[in-house]
Amino acid sequence: MKLYRPATVVIGIMFVLIGGLSRLAAPDQVYDDETNRVVVSGTIGETLDYNGSTVTVQRVKFARAYLTGGSDDKPVQSNGIFVAVEYDTVRGTPEVPYPSTQLVTDDGTVYAPISETWGSRIDFAEPGFGVTSAIVFEVNPTNVNGLTFQVRTGPLFTVLTQDVAVDLGVPDEKVAKQLIDAAAPEYLIPHGVQRVAS
Repeated sequence: MKLYRPATVVIGIMFVLIGGLSRLAAPDQVYDDETNRVVVSGTIGETLDYNGSTVTVQRVKFARAYLTGGSDDKPVQSNGIFVAVEYDTVRGTPEVPYPSTQLVTDDGTVYAPISETWGSRIDFAEPGFGVTSAIVFEVNPTNVNGLTFQVRTGPLFTVLTQDVAVDLGVPDEKVAKQLIDAAAPEYLIPHGVQRVAS
């Protein structure tokens, strides 16, 4: 008969307890198919907790093309529309759990960021520092209703995690049309600025 070491038993019990606690979260704060993800929801300008750090969407801009700011830069155009999400992050002391981003519409359409803006991740500095930057998405102009910016924890964090969902203020087709009609001809992707967090 094989005996298990007390540390192994304790670790096993902790995983069971943490898994159970993740199911106690309020149903409206959890993704339908992932009970271990608690979602902190907010709007533009609201500072939201993200696993001990913070994320704030400062503004959203619509544009018909974008520039990266290089010396031989030419505007990148699209048949769709570009949505730039300008954000501010402040790093806390806990590790930042591989944050990926996406835009999601009311009907469940998911848009990934263009590769020129950090791939699919938002930027965090060292603990105690903040970053101001932007991430850009190419979207279908006929499908932007209910546009929500999501920051999701990477797949390696399988226990209870905290994600962020920011309503970008496009409640219906009328507002969507106004935003698209008023889209800027070009958007210059800013270089991230790092600073000491206040």
